[in-house]
Amino acid sequence: MLRILTFTSLINKIIFKEEKLKEKTLCFKEGISLKNWKEIKIEYFDREFSIKVPNHCEVLEMKAVPPMSDPRQKIEEALDNPIASKKLEKIIEDNSKDPSSITVAIAVSDNTRPVPYNCDDKEGILLPILNRLKMGGIKKENISIIVGCGTHQATTKQWKKDAFGTDIVNEYKIVDHDCYSEDLEPLGMIQGIPVKVNKAFWDSDIHIITGLVETHLMAGASGGRKAVCPGMVNIGATQVFHGPEFMENKNAANLVFKNNPCHEFALEVAKRTRVDFSVNVILNGDTRLCGVFAGELEKAHQLAVDKIREYTQVEVDSEYDIIVTHGGKGAVNHYQALKAADGTIPVIKEGSIVILVAHNKDVEPIGNEHYKRLMRVFVEKGLGNYLPMIKDPKWQFTPDQWEPQKWEQFFLKTGAFDNLIYCTTNISPKDLDLLPGTSGYTLVEKSSPKIEEIVQNAVLYAIHKKGKDSRMAFVKQGFYVVLKKSSNCE
Repeated sequence: MLRILTFTSLINKIIFKEEKLKEKTLCFKEGISLKNWKEIKIEYFDREFSIKVPNHCEVLEMKAVPPMSDPRQKIEEALDNPIASKKLEKIIEDNSKDPSSITVAIAVSDNTRPVPYNCDDKEGILLPILNRLKMGGIKKENISIIVGCGTHQATTKQWKKDAFGTDIVNEYKIVDHDCYSEDLEPLGMIQGIPVKVNKAFWDSDIHIITGLVETHLMAGASGGRKAVCPGMVNIGATQVFHGPEFMENKNAANLVFKNNPCHEFALEVAKRTRVDFSVNVILNGDTRLCGVFAGELEKAHQLAVDKIREYTQVEVDSEYDIIVTHGGKGAVNHYQALKAADGTIPVIKEGSIVILVAHNKDVEPIGNEHYKRLMRVFVEKGLGNYLPMIKDPKWQFTPDQWEPQKWEQFFLKTGAFDNLIYCTTNISPKDLDLLPGTSGYTLVEKSSPKIEEIVQNAVLYAIHKKGKDSRMAFVKQGFYVVLKKSSNCE
């Protein structure tokens, strides 16, 4: 069972951090001039802000990929020419039922993935799919849109309107998957585990999945089979997918698929569930649509992966003392912001300072209660003690336990909690003080600072700690970039 920090110990930690603040604000700006520094722009939810960094700071960025010039036409072309699959119209035609009685389920991503769905957006992929179904004779009332929340919280009605458009929300049935529901369809045993899937999806005559293919720190890449697992499975299957054994496997990493236990398990679950058609998209560094891959589950996903591999990987020839990165639009909470920290692991060393910017604008800016409790336990236990705890046979599996495990891998590489400077304006200073790392709030004296001030001071503080000539880099697209060390890396 979880051992929660006592009130007294939490207060002591806050007081300790406040004392450290007094030390920092007295000296870390001394002797550092920004006069001849260059400007960089950092993404923060729906805007960018600017700070200054030393001229020697390297900018690590993906290859430029232009957005689609006519996205609506390109979406239609992808649906007209599916990869290794029949067209949607043919799938409907080949069904033994009359089209008016055929039921269709469409799996969509939740608010942790910036998939362009909105019917009012020329890059939106959902309306073209729905139009094809309509032209094929499928009735609106026979279509279910299922939000693959996995273990995440259910999405709000307002988010659905923003994500899909008011017309789709008003005209179609949209439900959030509940991994704890008793009303899930058993798929049988997979790798010795009883796996169940969303019943509304299973019971439908035609199964369609959608998603965003981007790098993923555990499964290699998102999209494809992940729409089913962990998106629409039972909590028991999630316990395997996110279990400590899978998470500590060296192949459970960005753009790794061979012998990746997360990828292989999810793919097996998706195949058994049966996916009749898939529509995956890829985005460029500005989160604009730059590719649509429709068709068969595996082959369409593989082509999308091949494409992102071309432009997301960045090879560097040195480890860095200081890295500035951000969580992009997907960093809706602290839980999701991990991806940006994890992405720096290949190019940091013990003592490196990572400055992480995350907007965290979700209704739960840290994460759910499981995650918050586990992170407090992680802090209390100390580095190197979390993984042995959750691998102990007496440990009772707790949802989201995998995320502190991945945080621990990051902190073990940097060598200390304080080597992460976490910068946000949407987690309260009190709550951020209880999470691992240095709170960006402790580097400013204002009670309600702007994110620009927090991050600029974080840079000054890091340079004060590591020296003016320290190796420094800015990861322009945050966790979307896959950093790799070259063979001659020092």
